[in-house]
Amino acid sequence: MVKTATAVLSALLLCAWGALAQEFVSASLNIIEELEKLKNMEQRLRTVEERLHSRSHIEKKLQKENEALKTTVEMMQATLESLQSVNEARQVAFSASLFASGSGYIGPFRSVEAALIYRKVSANFGNGYNNETGIFTAPLKGVYYFRFYAHCHTGNQMAVSLYKNDKVQCSVFSERPWTNGNASNGIVLILEKGDQIYTKLWDKSWVYDDHESYTSFGGFLLFPL
Repeated sequence: MVKTATAVLSALLLCAWGALAQEFVSASLNIIEELEKLKNMEQRLRTVEERLHSRSHIEKKLQKENEALKTTVEMMQATLESLQSVNEARQVAFSASLFASGSGYIGPFRSVEAALIYRKVSANFGNGYNNETGIFTAPLKGVYYFRFYAHCHTGNQMAVSLYKNDKVQCSVFSERPWTNGNASNGIVLILEKGDQIYTKLWDKSWVYDDHESYTSFGGFLLFPL
């Protein structure tokens, strides 16, 4: 009888331990699953962080490239503006005739001091010519071409010279022609910026002009130096 009770008790204890062991194993399995989930979440977090880091790196790189492009555009704009300014400075040409309206003559004078003033301006690119003084002032150093025409009537002396600063460069002359007289001359000159070009009558000479613009003065820049 005692042996039987002992056997039953042993069986009950084995069952209890078995149940506890099952619960422990089951709990262990749950813990392992949770740990695996945590590892998966950790891996996903790392992936997200790596992507964010990569995106941040790309954004910084794009920002630097954008700043570089902006600087390049600004430099190109400044260069284009400079080239435009230089191109505009090279556009030098003028043409003018003696009278803005009406007809008549200028001269003769016993002593000629001032330049002939050509009032009727048909072109003045670069604003080098001044129709208040009759003087062209070179806006930049370069090689220029100038020409001038003069007209006179029968029996009157006509003589005009072209000056660079205060020195004669070329002239036209007609000594009391039998009919109306015309003369012209031209010259290529090297000018420094600020050099002045103008024409002057000779003493005791005169020129005529009317709406046909017989007497005129003009010039233009061939190329800068």
